[in-house]
Amino acid sequence: MARKMKVRAFIKDGGITVVKALMFHPMETGLRKDKKTGKTIPAHFIQEVDVQLNGNKVLTCLWGPVVSKNPFLSFDISDTKAGDTVQLTWTDNTGASESATATIA
Repeated sequence: MARKMKVRAFIKDGGITVVKALMFHPMETGLRKDKKTGKTIPAHFIQEVDVQLNGNKVLTCLWGPVVSKNPFLSFDISDTKAGDTVQLTWTDNTGASESATATIA
């Protein structure tokens, strides 16, 4: 299976953790047409992204079809330490989901 998400988490100056995630997803709006067949490409997009720090939810993003292909998400978390784990999980409108975990360095 191809990797569908890359996640990095690191502590920067001031003790704040920066989390960066790249999610590989087509993010189709349902409005575009296939150039060869002329048929509408069905909607296929990430609806929800959940973030957990050591098993506790810290962020939920609700997305729609207007987010670009292969979305990138970056955010900061406070009150962390090296060795903590950050888990990101996305769920799309078809019910598919993907998770990735990063250890804070």
